[in-house]
Amino acid sequence: QVQLVESGGGLVQAGGSLRLSCAASGSIFRFNAMGWYRQAPGNQRELVARIVNGGSPNYADSVKGRFTISRDNAKNTVYLQMNSLKPEDTAVYYCNALFPDKDHWGQGTQVTVSS
Repeated sequence: QVQLVESGGGLVQAGGSLRLSCAASGSIFRFNAMGWYRQAPGNQRELVARIVNGGSPNYADSVKGRFTISRDNAKNTVYLQMNSLKPEDTAVYYCNALFPDKDHWGQGTQVTVSS
């Protein structure tokens, strides 16, 4: 069973930074991919950043150059460093793991960026 627990969300002013963490139950080596998605009110859930095992990270165009996804295998944790935040980044952010061919989701963490 896969459990993902996000943390690090909160309220920040535009231009500020936050770092989200996603702690997984067990080794993240077994996941084919891990990533971050977000969903704003009235919108569909969208990809923010994703790492496929053996591949390079990929990012949504709207966050390129501002967000960085990384992983700490020893801590079974994936991070999302978010810089230069904008009000349009406001959303619930979800951690995702693909294992073995099924998507697993965390409960989400709210990020609110004030103007």
